[in-house]
Amino acid sequence: MCATPGWASVCGPAVFQVEFELSRGGTSRGRTAVIVGAQWGDEGKGKIVDVLTQTFSVVARYAGGHNAGHTVIINGKKFILQLVPGGILRPECTSVVGNGVVIDPLAFLKEVASLRVAGVKVDGNLFVSNRAQVILPYHRMMELGSENAPGRVKIGTTSRGIGPSYEDKMGRRGLRVADLLDTHLLRTHIENACREKNMIAHALFNSDPLDADKMFREYSDAARELVPFVRDTALLLNRALAEGKSIVFEGAQGTMLDIDHGTYPFVTSSSSTSGGAATGTGVPPTSIDTVIGITKAYCTRVGSGPFPSELLGAEGEDLRKRGNEFGAVTGRPRRTGWLDLPLLRYAGMINGISWLVVTKLDVLDHLTEIPVCVGYKVDGKETDEVPAQACGYDKIECIYRNMPGWVSPTQAIRTVEGLPKAAREYMAFIEKETGAQVGMISTGPDREQTILVDEFMHRLGLESPAARD
Repeated sequence: MCATPGWASVCGPAVFQVEFELSRGGTSRGRTAVIVGAQWGDEGKGKIVDVLTQTFSVVARYAGGHNAGHTVIINGKKFILQLVPGGILRPECTSVVGNGVVIDPLAFLKEVASLRVAGVKVDGNLFVSNRAQVILPYHRMMELGSENAPGRVKIGTTSRGIGPSYEDKMGRRGLRVADLLDTHLLRTHIENACREKNMIAHALFNSDPLDADKMFREYSDAARELVPFVRDTALLLNRALAEGKSIVFEGAQGTMLDIDHGTYPFVTSSSSTSGGAATGTGVPPTSIDTVIGITKAYCTRVGSGPFPSELLGAEGEDLRKRGNEFGAVTGRPRRTGWLDLPLLRYAGMINGISWLVVTKLDVLDHLTEIPVCVGYKVDGKETDEVPAQACGYDKIECIYRNMPGWVSPTQAIRTVEGLPKAAREYMAFIEKETGAQVGMISTGPDREQTILVDEFMHRLGLESPAARD
């Protein structure tokens, strides 16, 4: 007998009713939008999701783990979210952690506790998929050992067990949230897994063994606290659509860190592109209406791996300081570089991006001239292709075009018309080169430091800044 709480309430006739309502394809189905990073992550997706949730009913996270930090600043107050979707900061919005996410129960409960202390309404607003994979201590042990092993190419992971958890998922030996709530299954799983992982870690990395009994006690306690959040979230999301509610699907990391389409092997372990929204939540791809790509006005990357337009030296350090380019979760300094349009075009193709959001425009306010990578050369010949191998990036020579800077502050500007002429031309150039429309511009970290384009607002049902005031 299945031990998942509330199982009877989320199975049976209700499932078939939702399937029937969705198959009719009526006009009442809710709007949907997928938010994806169009670079190497850290593009500012957290703030953008927060802005969009003024009119969306549900935010669903579909990939990654607690290695992905989203920073949202509201009236000067900073919130750093790791597992919990950005919609949690709006009390009228439902937040969902989908099946494609890997969850460390202790990290999740710690984040929930900190949000409660901050006065955020969590209970009844936040739900976790019963099919999401669970991160356990041996995943961290294996990742730390592997990343530090002699001769290993360092990927630059956060060593939080994300990759090994996805490995176990694909190896069909993982533990899901529904299993975590089954006490007998949990004990058996931990005992077997610890026996195996301890032997491997000791043989390969000379790691100290983990205590299976201690792990069971700790995680069975966490499971009891997790129970109120657990749902069949695929049913919850599809039912919400059938009822006409709108959903934002929140990605983690960025396109160039996608396990299939990124700069492999310097990538994350999940599908961070728009296709992951369907597999990572259980909502069919035919229900996705719009894909919104988030890009900085320049480029950054954390950790190892290719970065064609990277700036080394004083210019790169200046961008880092002005943009406060340090990881929200880890504090690691980010590598910086100029905007890379070939990568943006690639991200647009892979994700089907129709709208772009450009963040951190204000970081470029001081420049008289802004170089932009507009193309690649390999062996002296121009190419439209993004290399499949990481070593292929070593041959790339960036083709740059210098755009005029505006040398004027933009942080207080709230309309497109209010931007300096050169800033508007910079946006128009990005549109022309990528084929996507710029729908939103962020000119600072706060929720209110946002410029919304009229057509974008109309398409997504957003209010104008004046209406919000």
